[in-house]
Amino acid sequence: MNPYANLCDEFFVNMNLGTEMDLPDNRETVLHFFEQIQKTFPTMRNFYSRDRGDFVLEEDKDNGKYRWCSIQSRRLCSGYLNPPATEDAIEQHAKVLDVAPYLLSVSPLDCETLDVLYGFDFTYRGNHNMLVAEALGVPPSMDALTENFEGQIIGFEPHLTFAIDEQCRTQFRISIETRSTAYQVRTGEYSDEPLSVYVTARQYGSIGPDRTLVDISRNLSSICERMLDSYIIENILSPLARTISLK
Repeated sequence: MNPYANLCDEFFVNMNLGTEMDLPDNRETVLHFFEQIQKTFPTMRNFYSRDRGDFVLEEDKDNGKYRWCSIQSRRLCSGYLNPPATEDAIEQHAKVLDVAPYLLSVSPLDCETLDVLYGFDFTYRGNHNMLVAEALGVPPSMDALTENFEGQIIGFEPHLTFAIDEQCRTQFRISIETRSTAYQVRTGEYSDEPLSVYVTARQYGSIGPDRTLVDISRNLSSICERMLDSYIIENILSPLARTISLK
């Protein structure tokens, strides 16, 4: 059972590995890598190449949840939209990172960044920025401005980033992305694009010989879930959901 599924309309867990050097893009290497991923997740059977040279393997998207994996020039990505259990997504990312050193010649030394992102999408056809301000409030120093100014807020995307370690190589970020434009506010015609909350833990720099990419990814997932359970659900996700339900 996914403990986060009922907090929003769409929930996903993504992993992104950024490399200093270009990843392989030859036919044999790319296909062999995705074939190994497919052996573990046989429902990932849709393979294609984007115009800019990215390669993607994914499941069918018609049942409301799906896995995907992509190889870009300097980025290896993996994602799971609406996983039945969070661990399902974590294990998928672990599989991708486990085989990458052997099949894509990815060395922990080559790691520029490795991050795990927990994403929460909320459906709301209205001014996302006003909604966020109403649900979460604004900094005290801006209270007077928002209380006495009669106009609508059209830009409010709070975010916070802080270091987990003294070297600032492991960082955590909570960010809110609104997608209402000034045109939509002016006309009252809003799109279906969601309001998103991103919870991200990221490791910067090369990884030493005593740790693996899988070890790092599991630690990053643990950081995200610890922050979610101790603060973010109660203070950010639940207030947003309650405010939307009252609209």
